[in-house]
Amino acid sequence: MGVRTHARGPAPGHAAGMTSPLQKPPTTAFVAQAALAFGIALVAMVYGIIMLPLGTWERGYLALGLVFLTSSTFTLAKCVRDRQDITQVTTRVDQARLDKLLSEHDPFEVKM
Repeated sequence: MGVRTHARGPAPGHAAGMTSPLQKPPTTAFVAQAALAFGIALVAMVYGIIMLPLGTWERGYLALGLVFLTSSTFTLAKCVRDRQDITQVTTRVDQARLDKLLSEHDPFEVKM
């Protein structure tokens, strides 16, 4: 390999030795609003099930459905998040490989 005749700095928008996050985390207000909305919806459904003019078995069935729906929602959200994380990690690895190739390439190198 030849001697480098010029040095390349960090990629535009990147500090030397630092990596930027792929996406910004949600704000505290958004997380609080989502948690509050979930809590209100859950309490409203439980209250509705309790107040319905039904027997114990029917209420139990509706309560079990509510628990199953809630747990399935969390599981689905985790699966979607995990799939997105895998895609972003793969993209980041590919970008790092490309950056390495570009930083090692010297267009002025004479090969003999």
